Order: sequence, then structure tokens, then C-alpha cells
Amino acid sequence: MVNKYLNNILIQTSKILGCEVGIIEGNGTVITASGINEISMNASDVIDACQASNSRLLQAGGYTFFAVISRGRVEYITFIKNDDPLMVKQAELLSSYIGTLRQMHNDKYDKTNFIKNMLADSVLPGDIFLKSKELHLAFDVDRAVFALCYDEIRGVDVFDIISKIFPDNGKDFVIDLDNNMIAIVAEVKMGTTTAELEKLASKIVDTVTSEAMVDVNIGIGTVASSIKDIAKSYKEARIALEVGKVFDGDKFIMNYDNLGIARLIYQLPTTLCELFLSEVFKKDSIDSLDSETLHTIHKFFENNLNVSETSRQLYVHRNTLVYRLDKVRKMTGLDLRIFDHAIVFKVALMVKKYLVSKPMRI
Repeated sequence: MVNKYLNNILIQTSKILGCEVGIIEGNGTVITASGINEISMNASDVIDACQASNSRLLQAGGYTFFAVISRGRVEYITFIKNDDPLMVKQAELLSSYIGTLRQMHNDKYDKTNFIKNMLADSVLPGDIFLKSKELHLAFDVDRAVFALCYDEIRGVDVFDIISKIFPDNGKDFVIDLDNNMIAIVAEVKMGTTTAELEKLASKIVDTVTSEAMVDVNIGIGTVASSIKDIAKSYKEARIALEVGKVFDGDKFIMNYDNLGIARLIYQLPTTLCELFLSEVFKKDSIDSLDSETLHTIHKFFENNLNVSETSRQLYVHRNTLVYRLDKVRKMTGLDLRIFDHAIVFKVALMVKKYLVSKPMRI
């Protein structure tokens, strides 16, 4: 059980009862409201005494102990530093409350592990429905899946920061993965739009950035309409992250639904991409284009092939821009003022980016 939750309960209970209260775990660990484990020296003796007598109630040394015993073994013992007969009911009440909390924690742990295994694709399809029913997880509800990666900084717990954003309701899950990766699976209302998902992702990025001062990137998968689809959605979120790093390095949030042609290029074999570039640039390599020319081309594309608007934003005369575009045409054989040629060139630039960033894939 997570000690910080227990400590809060014990502190409040101690204030109400006006005496020291605590818990002895089955392994002998002692947790008290004050943090002073004066009973630690005798914890094993208390456990042995309860187990030997198979008794739930034990009073000794000014303490009242109430044990939870299952199959002949002590699971945990609540204790109160008071042996007044009235304290017996108080110890029993505390024990019942702690038992409920433990069950809630175990349920959440089991659900989280199940979702984590789902993301790893390690749950058999035939077991998904039965296991979700056993854990009381709704099967056919919409869930948003996010993949988040961050720069690690010592002393900063990004997982805790994100966990505070999502309620502890057994429906939303924040899962800590390897390599500075966190998965978020959250129930959303039916008909949730892409804009709403991106707004939630933006909230996560802003919160982590402001509280932890670390760089965060989020990939968003398509909404999973069934719990069996969350693994697929998570893979999409990971692809969105990877594609974003290649083609949109300035963006913090990438949505799988908005990747467009970048998603197609990312899945192509590198040998095919190299062949495509060699066919497009028969005269000269794309590397022969200088930085000024490339900047001009990007601006031209940003302005939807509008010569006047591009020349205005570049602070150059219209004829200067036309000269640069003619230069590109002579070098590559592609006239960017022609829509079909512009598409080919745009794709070629993206393919070049992909080749620079990716290892060999045949």
C-alpha cells in the first residue's frame, strides 16, 4: 500500500481520537501517525501472538491491537495506544476503514496493470472481455489514448504531476513506462472531437512545462470506442510522436488523424525513398540547393504558391522571387508555380527529411 495515503489517514484519526494510532503490515513494517515507530521492536511478537492465538483482538502494554487474519496469516494489524475498553470499537473501525482503502488500492493496481498489459499487446484477444468484466471496467466506452515523452531532469517527477490532472476514479489511467515515456488512457464522452483532444493535450503540456520546466511532446491516437482498441490507439499515438519529431520538430502536440502524407512517407522503405529522390532530381541533387533558395521555397509553399504574398513576406521584389523560382526549375526540372510540380517537390523535401532522420529500412 502507498504509505503517503496511510499517513494522511492515520494523522487525521490520531487527531480525532487524541492518541497514537498505527498499522503493522504483515511483513512487520510499522506505520504511525507521528512517524515514531516505538512499537517496531515488538511488531514481530505482536504478529506472532495474533497468529498463534488466531485472535483478532489483543491488548498488551497499553495498546489495543486489531488484526485482520486470512487463511491463518496476519495481513495487517491496526493499533491504538490506549487499552480502554471503549478503544476496542475504535480499533475495529480503523481496521475496517484501512481494509476498504487497501481493497480500493488493489483494485486500482490490478486495473492499471491490465491496461499496461493491453498497451503492450500482451493480453490475448479472447481474455480482454472477461478480464475487463472481472475488473469492472466498462468495455464499450470511448477512451482517448496519449503517448507522452519528456526530457528527464533529476528530482522532477513528471508522472506525479500528470497524475494530479486526472481524477482517481478507476476510469482514467496514467501509466509510467520506460525511456521517459508515459501513457495516458482516459474515458471521454461520445463524440469528442479532435480539437477537444488537442485542448486536453495542451493542458497537459502547459501543466508539466510550468511545474517541472521540462520539454514535453504528446502524440494522440484515434479515439478507442472499445477497450480492445486501446492498444491500436496507443501505437498510433507513438507513431504520431515519431512522425512529429521528423516532420514537425517545432510542434509539441501531434495528432495521428492530422499526419497526412507524412504518415505514408514514414512507413516507406528507405531504398524506395532514395529511388524516388534520384528520379525527381535527375539533374542535380537536392543538396545542391542553398539555404536561401530552400527558405524561399518553404515560404512559397506556406503562401499557397502565391508569388505576390511570398515576395512581400521575404521583402524582395517580385522579379527577384521569379528569378529564384526559375533557378530551381533549371536545377531540378520542376517549376514550382505549376501545382503538380509543386506537389512532387514538397513530397521530395519530406522524403529527404525522413531519410536524414531514419535508419536504414528496406
